[in-house]
Order: sequence, then structure tokens, then C-alpha cells
Amino acid sequence: MSNRIRKVSGSSQTKAVRNRIENKGHKEHSQPIFVTSSFEFDSAEEMRAAFADENDNNIYSRFSNPNADELVARMCALENTPAGFATASGMAAVFASVMALCKSGDHIISCSSVFGSTHTLFTKFFPRWGITTSYFDASRPEQIEKLLTPNTRMVFVETPTNPGLDVIDLEWLGKFCSNHNLILNVDNCFATPVLQKPADYGATLVTHSATKFIDGQGRVLGGLVLGREDLIKEVYLFCRSSGPAISPFNAWVLSKSLETLEVRMERHSSSALRLAEWLEFRNDLSRVIYPFLKGHPQFEIAKRQMRAGGGVVSFELNGDAKRGARFLDALSLCSLTANLGDTRTIASHPASTTHAKLTEEERLKVGITSGLVRISVGLEDPADIIADIENALNKSK
Repeated sequence: MSNRIRKVSGSSQTKAVRNRIENKGHKEHSQPIFVTSSFEFDSAEEMRAAFADENDNNIYSRFSNPNADELVARMCALENTPAGFATASGMAAVFASVMALCKSGDHIISCSSVFGSTHTLFTKFFPRWGITTSYFDASRPEQIEKLLTPNTRMVFVETPTNPGLDVIDLEWLGKFCSNHNLILNVDNCFATPVLQKPADYGATLVTHSATKFIDGQGRVLGGLVLGREDLIKEVYLFCRSSGPAISPFNAWVLSKSLETLEVRMERHSSSALRLAEWLEFRNDLSRVIYPFLKGHPQFEIAKRQMRAGGGVVSFELNGDAKRGARFLDALSLCSLTANLGDTRTIASHPASTTHAKLTEEERLKVGITSGLVRISVGLEDPADIIADIENALNKSK
């Protein structure tokens, strides 16, 4: 993990724009892309020292590359964490954050409303290595205490959750995990560090799918694990050997994207709130879910730990699954894709896509009904987004 980053003073946003790879002598204003599999050494001794971790020279892009170093440095500045590691995807980050730090016999406590692939890891694959998981209702975090066992190693949460947008009190959870010497691993994908900084509330690990709002334009895949130095060292050693490396090009794209993350999240959030407030007046919806709506069960918690409500709105259509299909098919501006966090507004049906691998019972337990629709609000004119959704709602009745 190279430390050859030119760092500036100032706010976290200024650091996200100005922390960068050291200039390479060409006075380049924009950072170059280091598309190379390996790096040269001036001598056998320098090469030996690099492999012995006695210097911070880059060795091989599977585990060290200037573009990845810059991305991590900028994200650490935003998340207020001392260390981090970049991976090929968000799921690679989640996988590495568990496998690097848990062993056979260890126990994880997770909120039940997590991304579908995360749930699959916890329920299908981790048990093969003897790592078990118990789930708690995200709206009732006090359940964690009853699930605690002598071999509990980690608490894993999303907040806001995907797609139910439950908000978990990070201040309470951080203190609980500290008191019980547990790793608190927070997936901060929906909020991003612009809206919420879990480490400020005691999270020892923060994971990201950088593919979403961090990229912001649906271009590349990437993931990040950020947190306490001793924990990140283990993540680094695991990834160095197992190889879920981010490509230099993807790291470069994501690092450049961080320069506009704050202004994008402000627009995503203001447009999402406007959409949510408009949807509340529809009588053909069972419920509208958005953290900064006053009717949200955790509204006060959200206001306390988030700067804004984020770019995702969920709502439940009255009627059966066929109405959901009719609604999606009637959209003309919004895209139908499983991604989120794009400049373009995206509509998806979690029960048949991102959470289809869960059983119906598991989906219903976390509020994912056949009528639930998730909208990732983009950067288009909010009036145009609302008009498209209104047209589709009216056509799908």
C-alpha cells in the first residue's frame, strides 16, 4: 500500500478534490492512469526491501497501484478513516471484510434487510467455512443483545437499508459494539460519506459499492473497505493473496468521480425528497418510504446522523405483482436496470431482481412485497422525473 500521495489541508471535500498522486515530472494537472501489471526497481536491494515491506514501492497491480492508492486516500479523507483498500466490486469488498477477519466458528450478527447478494453470502457461502449469521430487524436493533454469543465477532449493517430504507442508530450501535469488543461493519453505499460518516459513530469498518453513487454515472465497478489500520492490514493481506483487485482504469474513474460527489449527492437528495413528498399525496400507494419524510419511523435518527435523505425512494403500489410490471413498462424516461446511484433515474422491482434469491418469507419479513418499487433518483429535472412516474402510475391502474 503506497503512501506516495500529495495531501492537502482543508475540509474532507477539499481533500477529495485535491489529494492526488505525486506529479510525475510532466506537470500534469489531471492524474495519469497507470495501466501496468508490475513496477520496476532500480536495484535488487530495492526490490528485496519492497517485498519485505521496508519501503512503500509499488510492486504489482494486484495489490498496489498509484490510481488505487489515490482513490483510497480520497475516500479515507471523506470517511474520516485512517486506512483502506480498493477492490474490484462492492461484493468483493463485503466478502473481503468478512473473510479477512473471521474464522471458522465465528458468528456474525446482521440486519435482515441487506442487499440480496450480501444475504446470499451470509446464508449460503460463509457457513461452508464455519461462519454463521443471525439476523435482527433493522427497526429493532435492541434485538442484537439477545443474539450475542461468546463467539460473535462482527455486527454488519446497512443504513439506510436496501431497499426498505430502514435507518439504524449508529451512535447507539457504535457504543454497543465497543462495549462488547465487536467489529462494527457498516455498508455506507446508500448514504455515501457526504451524507453520513459511520466511523464518527464508532464503526470500525466501512464498506462501499463504489459502482453506485461514488461512480455516479453507471460506468465502472469498484468496492472499498475502509477503517481501523489493524483491520485494514488484514484485509490488505487477504486481498493481496486472493486477488479481488480493482483495475487502474476503474480506480482512476472512481477517484475523479469523488471530485463531484458532494454536489451530486445534494442534487440526488433534494430531488428524491421532492419526489417522496409528491408521492405521499397519491391514494393508489400503500406507503412511501424515504428517510427524511416526517412519517418515516426513524426520521429523528436520520436527521441526527445524516445530512440529507439520499437519492433512493421506495414505494408500494396497491394491487398485485402484475400492476408493478405494468408500472415499470409504462415508464418512458426512467431506466429499468438493477443498478442505482446513476445520473439517470432508475426504477427497479426488488422482489423479482436484486432480492429474488430470498424466499418469499424472507422478503416479506423485511418489507419487500410484490408491489414494492425502488427509485434511484437521478440528476434530471425533478419535474420531468415526477411527470414520468405520474404517467406510469396512472397508466398502470
